[in-house]
Amino acid sequence: MTASELTIVRGKKTVAQKILGFFANSFVNILLVIVAVFWLIPSVGLFITSLRTGADSAASGWWTVFTAPAQLTLENYAELLQNPTIMGSFWNTIVIAVPTTVAVVIIGSLAAYAFAWIDFPVRDWLLIAIIVLLAVPLQVAFIPLARLFGELGIFGTVFGVILFHTAFGLPFAIFLLRNFFTQIPAELLEAARIDGATDWRIFRQVILPLGGPAIASLAIFQFLWTWNDMLVALIFTNSQSQPLTVAIQSQLRQFGANIDILSSGAFLSMIVPLIVFFAFQRYFVQALLAGAQK
Repeated sequence: MTASELTIVRGKKTVAQKILGFFANSFVNILLVIVAVFWLIPSVGLFITSLRTGADSAASGWWTVFTAPAQLTLENYAELLQNPTIMGSFWNTIVIAVPTTVAVVIIGSLAAYAFAWIDFPVRDWLLIAIIVLLAVPLQVAFIPLARLFGELGIFGTVFGVILFHTAFGLPFAIFLLRNFFTQIPAELLEAARIDGATDWRIFRQVILPLGGPAIASLAIFQFLWTWNDMLVALIFTNSQSQPLTVAIQSQLRQFGANIDILSSGAFLSMIVPLIVFFAFQRYFVQALLAGAQK
């Protein structure tokens, strides 16, 4: 047996060894398990409630499904797909969240590269202004932007909400990506310029590949913020352009006993951000590790 094969054999652990290794740091691991369980209980309860009829939910708690699994049904989701208000709001949420995320990532990454590696007049003062904008709360812009959007004829439209989220997402995007881009070795950019590469080519072939984890992390944050937003959408949308969060809130206010439809709609609103997060989790972890190493 070669040394490499011996290392592989020694590296394999049995189930018993894994269990013993888990309890080696028993206090930390048990604490993490308890936190994870408490964090998952509301999500599991919501999911199970979305699979029960309204009568079952009114008669007993969701945990009774473990002793009576016959309560589970897909009728709630079948009715949800036929609900024009919920499904229309679901597509409105996608139409708002996806373009906003794409716009913030593209504009933010281009601006971050300029602030990091292009010397132009008043660059530092503009960067200070962007940092100051991070401290500006959303609420102070509601009235002036509502009046401006009304004059432009985009108040109550999806386009107006996209503009609002893009404008308030750019300061954080520029600040985050600029700090990441400045940690890229300057020798790489100098070598590219010596080879005759333009700033646009450097951005595409050097900055984007190296800054991919940070850009993916920004995309995750921006998508989650926009998807879960209700305050901005509640003010700047109407019944035709409202996202899923506003639709669920209005359904809860009008049909508070409709728990079967509300639970399935709420779980639908929750599962999409989870899918996006886990799809890009690898890049998110890479960005955290890169920041820790640098």
